[in-house]
Amino acid sequence: MRQARPYSAMFAGGVSARTGPHALPLARIKKIMKRSAGDSGVSVVDGGGGARMISGEAPVVFSKACELFIAELTRRAWAATLVGKRRTVHKEDVAAAVQNTDLFDFLVDVVTADLGDDHTDYK
Repeated sequence: MRQARPYSAMFAGGVSARTGPHALPLARIKKIMKRSAGDSGVSVVDGGGGARMISGEAPVVFSKACELFIAELTRRAWAATLVGKRRTVHKEDVAAAVQNTDLFDFLVDVVTADLGDDHTDYK
């Protein structure tokens, strides 16, 4: 009989045929991890390059981290939506959530560049 992996207890939700108990596809996360490891610009003893091998648990942990990140950003964007007395989340609400939360400071440049010059007042 197969034993549970160390991180399998993290997921108690439903199971879909495409992604298993994970909300995000692990193959896609693994692909991003491999590509991102090569973009770091850090010189490694073996000559650099991307991660050649990734353990089975690493994409599971990244998947859970992504789920938590998306959930938190969505909660804050929803709060901005309710302030605007609407029931649909717009990109301006996501921008407001990013700009009003210190935790998301690393996204400020990305969000403001996407919105353009006409949407810079969100505080």
